[in-house]
Amino acid sequence: MIPTVVSVLRIIGCVAALTLAAGAHAQTPIKLKIADSFPVGHYLPKYMIQPMIERLKSEPAAKDLVFEHYPAEQLGKAKDLLALTQSGVADIAYVAPGFVSDKMPLSVVAELPLAFTGSCKGTLAYWNLARPGGLISKKEFEPNGVRLLFTVVLPPYQIVTRKPFATLKDLEGTKVRASGSAKELVLKKLKLTPVLIPTPEVYESLSRGTIDGVLFPFNSLVPYEIHKLSQTSTIGENFGSFVANYVIAEKRWQSLPAGVQAALTKMGDEIVRSTCAQVERDEAGDIEKVKQAGMKMVTLSAADKAVAAAAMGEVAKEWADALDRRGRAGTEVLEAFKAGLK
Repeated sequence: MIPTVVSVLRIIGCVAALTLAAGAHAQTPIKLKIADSFPVGHYLPKYMIQPMIERLKSEPAAKDLVFEHYPAEQLGKAKDLLALTQSGVADIAYVAPGFVSDKMPLSVVAELPLAFTGSCKGTLAYWNLARPGGLISKKEFEPNGVRLLFTVVLPPYQIVTRKPFATLKDLEGTKVRASGSAKELVLKKLKLTPVLIPTPEVYESLSRGTIDGVLFPFNSLVPYEIHKLSQTSTIGENFGSFVANYVIAEKRWQSLPAGVQAALTKMGDEIVRSTCAQVERDEAGDIEKVKQAGMKMVTLSAADKAVAAAAMGEVAKEWADALDRRGRAGTEVLEAFKAGLK
């Protein structure tokens, strides 16, 4: 039988309907743009972002996710990454509270020169306050429309300079790069001159003589090649720390499949703990690397340690009082963080 025009059209219509039905069930890829300011190969994306991507690849609920990673400020400057996340330009981004202390002043609590060594003690105390549901999350992340995925508090910062020094007196007046309000206070207490400069600009500022030194952890000297321009560093001191967060906009979070949300929530605590542990393991090796490059380590005298301890003790209270005057719960957060360190 020769098919009529009508029957052919019916067949075409059925095929088209089946195709549309199949297309309706096909999932549209979900693109996640990840942005940070770290140079390619930096240890923090390696410890936090790479494991996240690998774990999600094995999650059935995440099979439609597609990742695009923009390192080295390709998507925007470090200080702008919070705003870029809020606006949807980036989906997941590195946000350092020290670079946006006007927006996230309470998170700077973990950058204060308090009684902790290494990375994990400070990291876990901060994580428990800043993760969804925590005190800092409610007071700072939620109002900013973002959710914390991963964090690390770096080991205590040291004073690293281009020129030799042996005492705190030698350092007076030295222009030292600081990141955030807490370390700015620290340097002023020690009679040094703080200069606020984003991390990616530190090498150039140091090489040009715009600054004489930096407050940096040993872990970050080699990745940013600061050791190549520096001669001397304190060792064993705590001049503050630095909080490195990866956040996602709450609106973007709510758009993700429930299975992806569950997977990210589950891996959050695991990645935070593994990152701080790895950072602690790395520190000893990083100290040896900079020593081999010719940097001299200075252990402060007992008298200088006493001076530093007295100055550091004043910083936390002044920081909290300043926030209290602005109605920002500085003392409440400080006491909660201290309790988490115990």
